[in-house]
Amino acid sequence: MEYSSIALEAGDRVATLRLNRPDALNALSPELLAEFSDAVAAVREDESVKALVVRGAGRGFCAGADLIYFDRVFDEMGLLPEYVRALNGAFFALEELPIPTVAVVHGYALAGGLELMMACDMAIVAEDARIGDQHANFGLIPGGGSTQRLPRRVGMPRAMELLTTGRWLSGSEAVEWGLALRCAPAEFLESELETLLDGLRGKSRAGLGLMKSLARSSQDLPLRDGVALEGATFTHVFATSTHPREGIQAFKEKRQPEF
Repeated sequence: MEYSSIALEAGDRVATLRLNRPDALNALSPELLAEFSDAVAAVREDESVKALVVRGAGRGFCAGADLIYFDRVFDEMGLLPEYVRALNGAFFALEELPIPTVAVVHGYALAGGLELMMACDMAIVAEDARIGDQHANFGLIPGGGSTQRLPRRVGMPRAMELLTTGRWLSGSEAVEWGLALRCAPAEFLESELETLLDGLRGKSRAGLGLMKSLARSSQDLPLRDGVALEGATFTHVFATSTHPREGIQAFKEKRQPEF
């Protein structure tokens, strides 16, 4: 499929989804969101892919919603619920993708860009990146999940600071706060990404998907229920998948498993 607002490529067991509106700082237009969701669905169907990388073209990751589109919304408010559904549908599709997802952030990740970053499982950020919510600076509130994901990620006090003051974090602060996995000078982002991806390429896709699903369920389940779910899943995998047998055999034979 051909895309106009994103680019999707795959190779060496990794897919890369690039927001491709550099002149608009990769603002999230309705067209981009539709293409984004289609691309995530395509990655879900590709059993060869072990991880998805999300990044932005040009000088920033994503500056948020497309404000030019919002000029139309003021004249036709019926468009707004549709846009919010598309926005959150794209983010939930990313969270529910059964492989690890990695945001690679340079330049700006603001408002909807921060929300997109948080919908990824991990983020590698440039030291000089600028990351924040900033809706409050313009008399707005988030529509893509910041009020819900930020407290879960960083705790209520820090979330409230970002939400209510609109201040930006640097890449190193984002790591300190738990919003990002690690940061690096912009010129070393690729090597940091490759180090992470090298640890994912040889893994069982099914195992990665179950690990992600179980970890995400911990946000909603009491501890005992979550541990019970993990145990039941563990037992089911042993009974139904060839991967545990291959993994244990490879360990005994001191070789890499073949998945």
